[in-house]
Amino acid sequence: MHAEPAHPWTTAELAKEAALSRSAFFDRFARIVGVPPMEYLLGWRMSLAKDLLRRGTGRIEEIALRVGYGSASAFSTAFARQVGVPPKRFATAG
Repeated sequence: MHAEPAHPWTTAELAKEAALSRSAFFDRFARIVGVPPMEYLLGWRMSLAKDLLRRGTGRIEEIALRVGYGSASAFSTAFARQVGVPPKRFATAG
């Protein structure tokens, strides 16, 4: 998940990587990390995106692809929902 944030991860795939059933993986991950796996992945992707935006590393479209979104529109919607401001405004606010 950390090494390949753009990969279209699923809970089933992560469970397989961990050699656990989906339910065992989900329960163990949530108990240890404090949030469900997909929520953690969203947070990780947004953290990476914020860093890339702050550093001015690429256009919104490029950043969207680097953090696992198929389009700038989908990324912008998710980013604004998670962070509270659109990525373009976040990038220029710093």
